[in-house]
Amino acid sequence: MRVVIARTMTEFSMDAYATGIVQGLRTVRPEWDIVDLKPHSVDRRSGSLRVRAHKAYERFWNFPKTIQRQQADIYHIIDPAEAHAVYRLRRRTHKKIVVTCHDLINFHHQYNLQGSVQLPLVSRRLWLWAVHGMKQADHIVSVSAATAQDTSDLLDIPADQITVTPNGIDPLFQPITPELSASIRQRHGMAANTLCLLNVGSNHPRKNILVILKAVNQLKQQGLPVCFWKVSADFTDEQRAYIRDHDLESSVVYLGQPASEELVQLYGAADILIAPSLQEGFGLTILEAMATGTPVITSNVSAMPEVAGDAAILVNPHQADAISSAVQTLYQDPDYRNSLIQKGLKRAEQFTWKATAEKVAQVYESLLVQQSPASLACKP
Repeated sequence: MRVVIARTMTEFSMDAYATGIVQGLRTVRPEWDIVDLKPHSVDRRSGSLRVRAHKAYERFWNFPKTIQRQQADIYHIIDPAEAHAVYRLRRRTHKKIVVTCHDLINFHHQYNLQGSVQLPLVSRRLWLWAVHGMKQADHIVSVSAATAQDTSDLLDIPADQITVTPNGIDPLFQPITPELSASIRQRHGMAANTLCLLNVGSNHPRKNILVILKAVNQLKQQGLPVCFWKVSADFTDEQRAYIRDHDLESSVVYLGQPASEELVQLYGAADILIAPSLQEGFGLTILEAMATGTPVITSNVSAMPEVAGDAAILVNPHQADAISSAVQTLYQDPDYRNSLIQKGLKRAEQFTWKATAEKVAQVYESLLVQQSPASLACKP
């Protein structure tokens, strides 16, 4: 079998997913020809009209043509925002097309694109046009049951055309030594008895950062020695104003966008991951924290409960006092904290790229089961 994996323009999470799928497929189906197809790199942060025009040309015209020119049994588009390529493929080929749907959050949170693109209205319309391309695909791979339900409900795609295939975790995420943890905490000026709360991700409103800050404020008022580390996107003006107005400057630290190795260390040095998102397509940070031995407090809505299982504390994400109460529980009950860590380590072991690739490979095979055996042979 010859499979084309069509990536997006360089973007960390989508690159990690595509790499995991490609490497996993080459492990579980070594006899297959896996084509790892990438668009030309364009600076996605540039405000230059020339660069933006080139980006649009590459994304919506040149790369779909490149995909179309490939001869393959399966074409796999790894991001629903790039499912516009399905329109062109469907006109020119009868081969099977698969799309991975990570989330459809922009349907529910129209403000989600604010601040991340220069023309939110235009970007939203293009996004809607693109994701509707999934309706012409032969099968959808969904990273969670919650996202699968959204895909079925919002796009009217039959449930039997969707397979839930959770993400894997990079093997890099492992527990670090107590010595290294102490060193990292010392490097960031944190006392040994300080309780370190960590959040990793963007600052979109659905990430609920302001509620975390309210919980931090409550914990300080309760006399808990607490510090909040924010990783990835910086605080918004509204969040900075809350930090300033409630005298939290000494208890809140932004640590930038670390490379993967440093991110693992930050997970390991933190005491608790706080991930109270209002909605997620999956929630990979939950598993990354578990894999490094860090207990997790996360939301009881959307995809978070199915990812966390019984290995995290689930809270109402709208209630800051529920978060602060969960933090107090982990602070005051070391036995419960340790049991949660052990559950998290075992939970994280279940999510490997090899297991993900095996399920994806089975989707490909099921799509071709009606075809002749010759169609499954590797093609040049």
